[in-house]
Amino acid sequence: MSVPKLRSTAAVVTTLSALAATSILTGPSAAEPFSTAPCALHRTEAHHSEGVDGWNPDYTRPNGTRDAVMIFLSFPDATPRTTPAELAADHFPATTRFFTQSSHRAFTLRPHPLTHWLRMPRPSTAYAIRRDWRPEDRAAYVRDAFAAADAEVDFSRYQVVYFVADPDAPGVDSDATKVVNLDPPQRADGTDVRRVVTVFEKHPPDRLVLAHETGHVFDLPDLYHRPADGKGDWDTYVGDWDLMGSQFGLAPDLFAWHKWRLGWLAPRQVVCVRGTGPTRLTLEPLEVGPAIPTQSTGGGPGFGLGDGVKLAVVRTGPDSALAFEVRSRAGNDRTACREGVLVYRVNSGAESGGGPVEVVDAHPRTEACWENSVYPPLADAPVSVGETFTVPGADVQVEVEGRTFSGAWTVKITQGTAG
Repeated sequence: MSVPKLRSTAAVVTTLSALAATSILTGPSAAEPFSTAPCALHRTEAHHSEGVDGWNPDYTRPNGTRDAVMIFLSFPDATPRTTPAELAADHFPATTRFFTQSSHRAFTLRPHPLTHWLRMPRPSTAYAIRRDWRPEDRAAYVRDAFAAADAEVDFSRYQVVYFVADPDAPGVDSDATKVVNLDPPQRADGTDVRRVVTVFEKHPPDRLVLAHETGHVFDLPDLYHRPADGKGDWDTYVGDWDLMGSQFGLAPDLFAWHKWRLGWLAPRQVVCVRGTGPTRLTLEPLEVGPAIPTQSTGGGPGFGLGDGVKLAVVRTGPDSALAFEVRSRAGNDRTACREGVLVYRVNSGAESGGGPVEVVDAHPRTEACWENSVYPPLADAPVSVGETFTVPGADVQVEVEGRTFSGAWTVKITQGTAG
């Protein structure tokens, strides 16, 4: 869903796409065991909980290859001015490329767009499509969309479903793009479809909007702050630093915490920092993927840059932790404003849109990249080489000591600094 946003530090008007995924009905479900690391926060009943000790089986896990069907819907009150091929090209291969890079090739999203329009039974205006959609109108739209596609699509073949509306139909609101959760699920072709992405984007669409929405299909929360009156700054929680905060961010790669949750980091790539005193470790940039296996000097399998530690975690409470990762100008973050060690708080008890992740600003008195950052006060948040930063209220200090020849960063994390 797209909403208007004004940057307070620059006279720029932009939009932040995709408000929290909405549900026709919701209900708790059991979690499958996942991580047993001592710093792995527990899953809670919060919507899209950031807990990593279990996986909600109602959500598609993004590993290997997942197939997505893209269904194009027209209406009796409009003749489409674009083709399905043009609309598919608005989103692919860009969406696939984002996830391939972010997962370091652990996950491929394979699109299957239809080549023709399917006609909805009612005019576009009959569905009252808008940002905060009435549940009965939304349910009618989804029901009619499934009925229109029933004869054309074998839903049992796909793990992700996109319903793409004719962007030029008079009743289509481009701010209404969102994930709709279905509980009970829609039974189609012998399979349960638990959620669909309803796409109402204009042509061409907002940048990376479909990647953001697809993140919800994989149980990722919204990380932006929605002001109560809809006015003010939406990006105060994470700024540019994760796609689930803003798809317009300069560094939209997913946090290492999210990559851990999604199963894209191996256990050896997450370090739980425990006890008082200093812990020295080497962190590799988040954006650098696993190397193709090389041969070690002994002749056995070895690994290059990209297979080392990506995430350091300090547990701060039953449902809270501090996370440390290196962000660099590479991959999905090639336009990042600043490089360095990014620090953020994680709260597994916070709801989607309620601040489950908050970036800690290591330079609170300054801002950067005001001309194109979604939130310049956090654009220079990372800790740079040679800097020491004490996390406010946490009695935890991080010192960035240097960089290795291979491009990794040497870091010292100290707990109990006040003592």
